[in-house]
Amino acid sequence: MRVLGIETSCDETGVALYDTRHGLLADALYSQVAMHADFGGVVPELASRDHTRKLLPLIDDVLGEAHCGRADLDAIAYTAGPGLVGALMVGASTAHGMARSLDIPVLGVHHMEGHLLAPMLEDDPVAFPFVALLVSGGHTQLVAVEGLGAYRLLGESVDDAAGEAFDKAAKMLELGYPGGPAIARLAEHGDPTRFRFPRPMTDRPGLDFSFSGLKTHTLTTIKALRDEGALDEQAHADIARAFEEAVVDTLVIKCRRALDDTGLKRLVVAGGVSANVRLRERLDHALTKRRAKAFYPRNRFCTDNGAMIAYAGAQRLMAGEHDDSAILAVPRWPLTDLRPPAV
Repeated sequence: MRVLGIETSCDETGVALYDTRHGLLADALYSQVAMHADFGGVVPELASRDHTRKLLPLIDDVLGEAHCGRADLDAIAYTAGPGLVGALMVGASTAHGMARSLDIPVLGVHHMEGHLLAPMLEDDPVAFPFVALLVSGGHTQLVAVEGLGAYRLLGESVDDAAGEAFDKAAKMLELGYPGGPAIARLAEHGDPTRFRFPRPMTDRPGLDFSFSGLKTHTLTTIKALRDEGALDEQAHADIARAFEEAVVDTLVIKCRRALDDTGLKRLVVAGGVSANVRLRERLDHALTKRRAKAFYPRNRFCTDNGAMIAYAGAQRLMAGEHDDSAILAVPRWPLTDLRPPAV
């Protein structure tokens, strides 16, 4: 089965073609980061308009790279949520229109299920069951995964997601958008011993996260240094390092705890923050000591992309799932609402 995947949930337009026998045939991604950077974050109306401009040319590019025509498609999968409703509607309406014209099935896919399954596109795919850390600009969740659609929420952020916290800290440091990569670059030049920021909610039981207090501590530190006239270039780097270290340590502590609580030995880490080099290093070291293993998507599949949607959609389409005639766009959609395919 050849499945075209379409991702338009936020600020990346992603398209991919996945073959259930031969794997990923082609993928393409257009990022709107440069456009939104001027505003310090995503502007929903601009995002929707840009998806409209870019989606059909990207579909043609992917089909051309794979030497396929539209008539060679067996099904189409698209991101139905969660995300920005206008952006979701661009992908959903395009997918339904194409599927109807080709008389093939179409399926709306949960965006976070796509992220969760993205490591399965790699040469060494993870096997069920496992614990998943889904960590991005909109989500920070720990999930016990028994199989496709069999998800149990272990813990989540009670306020900001980790990626959102990175963006806000970067704004305080005047580093621009998106914040995660900018802070990681600056942190490379920071002194890890100058500041120690709090590791929120790690001194109590449970697997929930909170990053709002860390954000406040960062702002307080910046203001104090500014008042002292000591907020120089090195101070910016030292703060970035302390912030990154605090987020990474918090995520690693919670992941270790989740593996201990479930007794599982496999951890999937997915979402934009999963590309953070320091996070991967710390997790790999921590899990090796526990004789456990972490699985990650390749870097270009950490952020939103069409390949993960094509893959996730293919798994459910092969089980006979598909949309009816209604276009599906669900801005808020808990991952735990999903169910295993009926077989």
